[in-house]
Amino acid sequence: MNKLKTLLCAVFTLILVNTTAQADSSNFAGPYVALSGSGYGLQMDGQSRTSPTAGTFEEEEVSVGQVAPVTGYEVGYALPIGSMFLIDVNASVYQGEAKMGFENDDTPQTGTEGGDTLKAKDVSMIVDNLTTFSIAPTIVLSDTSSLYVKVGVTDADVAVSGDITTPGNLSGTTWALGTRTVLESGIFVKTEAGYTDYNEISASGKGTSISADNTYSAKPTIAYGSVSLGFRF
Repeated sequence: MNKLKTLLCAVFTLILVNTTAQADSSNFAGPYVALSGSGYGLQMDGQSRTSPTAGTFEEEEVSVGQVAPVTGYEVGYALPIGSMFLIDVNASVYQGEAKMGFENDDTPQTGTEGGDTLKAKDVSMIVDNLTTFSIAPTIVLSDTSSLYVKVGVTDADVAVSGDITTPGNLSGTTWALGTRTVLESGIFVKTEAGYTDYNEISASGKGTSISADNTYSAKPTIAYGSVSLGFRF
């Protein structure tokens, strides 16, 4: 992760030093809205510590990788600082879901309406509804193109299934590199690539069908690429 952060800063600095084009930051300034489509690659590493037999604990490690299309919207304001620089403050909301399950093969099963079976001690953690608040120093490359480095704070909702406690919501740091191309009409296209590193979430059994001594944890990381179509007012 540190190497990627260093690379993003190095690329931004190199372009800054070598940019000589006549540019006008006012072409990018002001409030804007956009619709976004993204491809999210999520890696979620989890661990459980359970006691299928009294007094004997077993540890299980789970790693889940998922790739999914995600849609969302964003609003922001680009504040010009001189003729070649802007500070872009942005808020974005994306809808998508990732799920990690922990199964216990030794537990009794109960029937469901569709004829499937559900193990009473199986649990899962579900992550969705990503919200990011960010700031992006931006350099204007020409009258129509700009480049930015973004850092932000991303929160995500966490839900659970099974007889376990509900952990707090996820929070993580997002780093990204992107470009923005504007037209005279105010319409713009933005491309972005980045990643989000989240904190760990944990839960324990409620004591009904799962012992309160049992614990479950997960730590997600997301890498993504997005394209946004928006309008600058």
